[in-house]
Amino acid sequence: MSDETAEMIERLEHGALLVATPALIDPNFNRTVLLLLDHGVDGTLAVVLNRPSDVTVEERLAGWEGFCRPPGVVFSGGPVSSEAVMGLVEVSAAPPPGWLPVFANVGPIDLSIDPTPLQGVVANLRIFSGYAGWGPAQLASEIREGSWWVVDAHPDDPFTNEPLELWSKVLERQRGDRSWFSRYPVDPDLN
Repeated sequence: MSDETAEMIERLEHGALLVATPALIDPNFNRTVLLLLDHGVDGTLAVVLNRPSDVTVEERLAGWEGFCRPPGVVFSGGPVSSEAVMGLVEVSAAPPPGWLPVFANVGPIDLSIDPTPLQGVVANLRIFSGYAGWGPAQLASEIREGSWWVVDAHPDDPFTNEPLELWSKVLERQRGDRSWFSRYPVDPDLN
């Protein structure tokens, strides 16, 4: 195992980004960027940040739409439990009691609560349908196979107004050879 691969596996923790490498052609994860919400001995939980759906937040979860940044739709968070919804917020003031961030001022929010008292507290919201999950050591194995890069997240990544450009933008800000992949064609055979 290379030093770079070992370093990426060591960096697996909540708040890191998983970026699909061009080698990962699974349609569930091709050119995706995921935010790790939990990682431990029992496995890993993450949400895909760059797969907007056609379903509006208002249709799926009325009352929360006023907190969402454009495009204001539910995102496909991953292939597991696609009927389950979860929210990710950026807080700009004192967070709700018991709230724990994943990184910076970004973390999950309980969508079963009344959102009204969160006016002025929640700066941004993203709603996800489903999530991605890995069993113990499964993700580390996929990193060793070359399917994922583990990189640092920026606070705006989960709430970008241009989610379809996120894969390229995250790679563009990386150092060295990895930044070259930001311009990797969707279909290299057509290049």
